[in-house]
Amino acid sequence: MANLIDLDCRDQAGNVRIVIEAPKGSTAKLKYNPRLDRFELQRFISNAGYPYDWGFVPSTLAQDGDPLDAMVIHDGHTWPGVIIPSVAIALLRLTETKEGATESRRNDRLIAIPVSALSRGAPAEVEPAVRDVLERFFVATGQLAKKRISLEGWGDEAEALAALTMASQAYGVQAKRATG
Repeated sequence: MANLIDLDCRDQAGNVRIVIEAPKGSTAKLKYNPRLDRFELQRFISNAGYPYDWGFVPSTLAQDGDPLDAMVIHDGHTWPGVIIPSVAIALLRLTETKEGATESRRNDRLIAIPVSALSRGAPAEVEPAVRDVLERFFVATGQLAKKRISLEGWGDEAEALAALTMASQAYGVQAKRATG
């Protein structure tokens, strides 16, 4: 099986690929380990679980040193390892500070919807009630991980795509260094 981190970030149709780590409703934070090609339990989160599917965009490198984080808004049920062709609709900008640390770092979240939901008429925007759910979720799960989360605001589709492009370029630079 191909390493999920190294898949192209877009499919042949140009849709953003998002690899699901923790499905909607899961109370376990799973993280993909590319060396093992498996998902590992990182920790348990709140009893409420993830409000939507949580994962990452492959072939990206975000400012925190990991692939770009992504939340896929939809009503279906999936499982770890599913790749959802998606459309980026927003970016939740946030900064986190680990307990005991003085420096904070950006750790933005790409917000997307599945292409299949868009074709069924799903709104291509994050509605205010969903924004509120996501903001509360990320602050609460940050606190459980002993991090202080500062919400820096919401970016639109253009800002989400710019963050994706920047993370994809950073991944390319890192890959080029690794190969010599």
